[in-house]
Amino acid sequence: MNDTTNTAVINAGSLGSRVLSASSLSSDDVYNPKGEKLGSIKELMLDIESGKICYAVLSFGGFLSIGEKLFAVPWSALAVDTGNKRIVMDTDEERLKNAPGFDSDKWPNMADSTWEKSVHAYYGTTN
Repeated sequence: MNDTTNTAVINAGSLGSRVLSASSLSSDDVYNPKGEKLGSIKELMLDIESGKICYAVLSFGGFLSIGEKLFAVPWSALAVDTGNKRIVMDTDEERLKNAPGFDSDKWPNMADSTWEKSVHAYYGTTN
């Protein structure tokens, strides 16, 4: 998602505050700009040195957490739509299905720079 899209999505809602609690975003649904639900936020991963969000762990598929697949999506690939109280990601369901994902019992080493580069390359973002 490019910066223009992020700005447009954020401005579409009422930007009450630029600061939100992590718990207010956890479990939020993620939609694409067409209004199609892509999944929901399972976790937010923070860089403990900078204090910034690196990734949102997106849950997709499954039922009651059974059979779900998790995806680490760079925070810069997402936009918060405060007006509709949801997260927006400029992708479609098919692209997400093909994204590098992981199971809830086997998380990747998110501190591995090779893994980080591959995730950013897939989503077309920079860290």
